[in-house]
Amino acid sequence: MDYLSATPTFLLPAFVPTITKMDSALLREREAFKRRAMAVPTVENKSAKKSDGSRDKKKSALGAQSQSAKAKQEVAQMKAAAANTSSMSAGSSSYKFGVLAKIVRHMKSRHMDGEDHRLNLDEILDETNQLDVSNKVKAWLLTEALKSNPKIDVADDGTYVYKPPYDIMSKKALMKMLRRHDLRGMGGIFLEDVQESLPKSENILRRLTEEEKILVVQRTVDKKKVVFFHDHTSDFKVDEEFQKLWRSVAVEGLDDAKIDEYLDKQGIKSMTGDDGRGKVMAKRLRKKPARRRAKPKDNEHMADVLEDYNEMTAEKATG
Repeated sequence: MDYLSATPTFLLPAFVPTITKMDSALLREREAFKRRAMAVPTVENKSAKKSDGSRDKKKSALGAQSQSAKAKQEVAQMKAAAANTSSMSAGSSSYKFGVLAKIVRHMKSRHMDGEDHRLNLDEILDETNQLDVSNKVKAWLLTEALKSNPKIDVADDGTYVYKPPYDIMSKKALMKMLRRHDLRGMGGIFLEDVQESLPKSENILRRLTEEEKILVVQRTVDKKKVVFFHDHTSDFKVDEEFQKLWRSVAVEGLDDAKIDEYLDKQGIKSMTGDDGRGKVMAKRLRKKPARRRAKPKDNEHMADVLEDYNEMTAEKATG
């Protein structure tokens, strides 16, 4: 602190001689004290330095946090992109099979309406309102999907039509096929296959049942219905006693091998077809061994001993 500058002006005239006579040693000590005071750091400087250091540390910590958060965000973005790619591929596959399923349903509905003319791929896509499919999907339909589908029939000219289980388009064709199955011992046809093959099958089956030209039997194994040809030439009245005996025979729990073995022991042989199933049960006749007739033995070695009494017997009979 400068005492001269801090001394009031009205006191200067009285103390000027005293100040001028101040010891030079005191002045030197004063200057040394001021230098030491300037060299000693103040509290404000320390707090400022500390605050600056803490700010640097906070900045570095925030920088490290931002870098780790950024890395995590990048990893999350990469995972999302991979998931999106897989979902897109799965979606494209499901889209392709959706187009194919719509085509098969449309071709089946055309067949059930009685339309049997063939269509090319562009006509099919036009009728199913799928003209916006890509060229890649079209190529897949042409080269793979439609050719390998069991419900679609492909011609050499690249046209398509629905392929039912049986090629029957009328009542006459159905009766002809049922009669052929009956004559060949092939049994009946599943009702669901007839309904899928024959247009307007409900009305046709109802009329044939009323006319007693077909028989619809439900299987006990899987509850499926089977259509048989009703052959009236084999109509005959079965004795009630025979029916009771037939129904009293229980074969539940016996497989075909055991039944065949039992029938074989009883002299009945089961005839099996190409598919291995029994078709006709035929009685096997057992022939009795034929008896050999006794032939007279030749006694040539006794020719000198034996005598012929035929003449003597004839004489006694005449006499």
